[in-house]
Amino acid sequence: MGRRKGTGIGIALVTVAALAGVSACGGGSGNAASGDDGKGAGKGKASASAKPSPTKPKGPPMLLETITPQTGTKVGVAMPISVVFTNPVAAKARAGVEKHMKVSASQPVEGAWHWFGDKRADWRPKEYWPSGTKVKVVADMEGVSNGNGRYGVHDYTHTFTVGDDVRAAVSVTGHTMKVTKNGTALRTLSINAGSAEYPTWNGTMAVIDKQEKVHMTSCSVGISCDKGSANYYDLTLPWDVHLTQSGTYVHYSTGDPNPGSGSARGSHGCVHLSMSDAKWFYQQVKQGDPVTITGSPRAKAPADNGYAAFNLSWDEWLAGSAAGESAAATL
Repeated sequence: MGRRKGTGIGIALVTVAALAGVSACGGGSGNAASGDDGKGAGKGKASASAKPSPTKPKGPPMLLETITPQTGTKVGVAMPISVVFTNPVAAKARAGVEKHMKVSASQPVEGAWHWFGDKRADWRPKEYWPSGTKVKVVADMEGVSNGNGRYGVHDYTHTFTVGDDVRAAVSVTGHTMKVTKNGTALRTLSINAGSAEYPTWNGTMAVIDKQEKVHMTSCSVGISCDKGSANYYDLTLPWDVHLTQSGTYVHYSTGDPNPGSGSARGSHGCVHLSMSDAKWFYQQVKQGDPVTITGSPRAKAPADNGYAAFNLSWDEWLAGSAAGESAAATL
């Protein structure tokens, strides 16, 4: 399914808490900031004959467009820290930028940054976050170069907490989704996933966000804009858990009200639940909870198609880091 309009990747620093994108079922690939633009005046009195001169900026500013998770939130164990810059960061400057984006945690955690292109860097732990971990991200960007003539003018601080370890395991061929919480099985739900023509992404996708209702259209995700097509749809559907920026959701569909091996009706790439199961699942999950899908003929979702960081092996993740692996500082 697909929403009529989508927004870009990431969240506004002071307002939004979830990465939003084209939705859904498409086949295509508090206080967020702190600091001042200038430096504070020194203590003491200036002499009558010499007034302090303002510091001249080294160049135009390097700013952070978004930091996820939003400060003060509680997230799942698979949630990466995702930073998006307003302007490209040159390869030669990335190690220095990484070292100025400091991650601290209340429990020992090994992790690393990984660059997706020249504007987005994500930090993930080597393994899932331990439940209950408190995390602090301090991006002390003031005076830091992006290698392209821009320099940071702000420091940014975000704090968040890792909540209960809620996981969902979807079997496409088995038509089931098993949900656990802190290692205890909660329920096994009947599902339908994508069809042969529109298969669901494999792999682990951390929940981006969730909405009680989403307007989904086939045209918005490039499936069909022809109202006469069998694949055309224009629907508002409930209990929507967002998995990829390209439009994958777990949700209820009026076109597939009783999913499972008995109906075996394929979706356009989403995971369908019954109305009651979709509402129940919606109430269980939060941003960052991992949903792992297996048995689809499709490849794993790209790691930057939402928050699918754990679709990369640790070696693959480190290959995208300029500064390499490091332990989070102790809070």
